[in-house]
Amino acid sequence: MHRSELSADVLRLLMEGTVIPAHPLALTAERDLDARRQRALTRYYVDAGAGGLAVGVHTTQFAIRDVGLYEPVLSLAAESARAWTARPLVMVAGLAGRTAQAVAEARTAVRLGYHAGLLSLAALKGRSEDEIVAHCEAVAAEIPLVGFYLQVAVGGLPLSANFWRRFAQIDNVVAIKMAPFNRYRTLDVIRGVAEAGALDRVALYTGNDDHIVLDLVLPFDLRIGGKAVRTSIKGGLLGHWSVWTASAVKLFDRCKVVRGAAAIDADLLALDARVTDCNAAFFDVANDFHGCIAGCHEVLRRQGLLAGIWCLDRNEGLGPGQTAAIDRVLREHADLSDDAFVRANLERWLA
Repeated sequence: MHRSELSADVLRLLMEGTVIPAHPLALTAERDLDARRQRALTRYYVDAGAGGLAVGVHTTQFAIRDVGLYEPVLSLAAESARAWTARPLVMVAGLAGRTAQAVAEARTAVRLGYHAGLLSLAALKGRSEDEIVAHCEAVAAEIPLVGFYLQVAVGGLPLSANFWRRFAQIDNVVAIKMAPFNRYRTLDVIRGVAEAGALDRVALYTGNDDHIVLDLVLPFDLRIGGKAVRTSIKGGLLGHWSVWTASAVKLFDRCKVVRGAAAIDADLLALDARVTDCNAAFFDVANDFHGCIAGCHEVLRRQGLLAGIWCLDRNEGLGPGQTAAIDRVLREHADLSDDAFVRANLERWLA
């Protein structure tokens, strides 16, 4: 599928920027798929106002591929979203593995109605830049591609500005999720896309869960070929937005309104630190992100959306001290939560 085949509504939503939560995986205590709660999560994100869903990504747990859940989980999310709303949603499928696997997953995603693939490059560790670009080109022949700069701490590769220039030159690339959790590497992506002359075709999305608000409101100035170039990050595709999503949509709307303004309200800028403080607890920064998936599960469990925090990997769980850290941010930043919204709708989502 080529990007020209996407509906005008979906492509416009993606390019203008929107909220795309990274969809978690709901499991039973036996670590089987909990289809009822998985469906409830999708309904929650739709009703919260998300503009899309990313499924089969890091937050969904890459291990779904090892237990035969990749297609069932993608299918359930796509079917649940279509049944719950008629408004356009950008459906993004996570793609992983070596080239043959990633191509096969891309074909599955297209068959299930997904619009783009978020391409993890973790399996190409040790490969040359030429080999990685060739891999990306092969997958882009199957589905519009969203690049993914995953932070090194959870398996990502360090990638140069030159790589991102070459990546952005691939015709079927539509967006890039920047999630290196690193200012220098984030700028490498932006510079690469600018040098490729692709800023009007490739939408920049933040995946930097540690820097969400400032990524969404600040302009980025570069000098390309002796000329000044100013651009902005259009939206977010974030694991952090798998929780408190209704509040995240409201925050995103505030950020979008002031983007490009001559002055930005100090109270909005100050929210960056508060959101990052919450993220530190949810993502278990104190333990080098050990509990980054389980932490999000714990917030959803406390709201009643998940029955437990079980992960496919039995070694994954909350890190030492993470429960206390979550207790603190829930108490100190309660106004950033969407607990009331969830309480009012939970029974309907679980029906």
